[in-house]
Amino acid sequence: MTDLQQGPEDSRRGLILINTGAGKGKTTAALGTAFRAAGNGMRVLVLQFLKGSWHYGELDSAEALSSSNGFTYVMRQMGRGFVKVGGAEADPEDLRMVETAWEEAAAAILSGDWDLIVLDEINYAIGYKMLDPERVADVLRRRPEMLHVILTGRNAHPVLVEMADTVTEMREVKHAYQKGILAQRGIEF
Repeated sequence: MTDLQQGPEDSRRGLILINTGAGKGKTTAALGTAFRAAGNGMRVLVLQFLKGSWHYGELDSAEALSSSNGFTYVMRQMGRGFVKVGGAEADPEDLRMVETAWEEAAAAILSGDWDLIVLDEINYAIGYKMLDPERVADVLRRRPEMLHVILTGRNAHPVLVEMADTVTEMREVKHAYQKGILAQRGIEF
């Protein structure tokens, strides 16, 4: 048995993972983990805090996965897309939607109904001061022992980074957009 393989059952516990950084792939990595978890019979919930105005390919995959072979894989878009940032006051509707998303997330985290919950783009909502990081930390501290939670988005708050078990920072080396290549269906959305 290698160090990476699981040891005694009593060493298992739910993890907090953060995918952050300026590079591409934060959500993609989280969804890959969610896909793996569902394949292992885990009950998976993905809540997307800001996404909501576009149709992403992963929504169709989630629907197909949840309707086949008894998998529990639920994905919900809770926002309406891009929000105003950079000195602009947040739109009250975006604030309301983030609050609704957080209320659903907090209830799901504490419910015991899930094995893995992905809080996609929650770091943006916190960074844009639409959600208090201490509220998130408080709920995460009270989560069921075996619940895994993944938080995504740039600029993860230091309070959450400190409490996380694993933090991965995506770093951009280069991006096709810099050459004028637009987002590609099936790759970026």
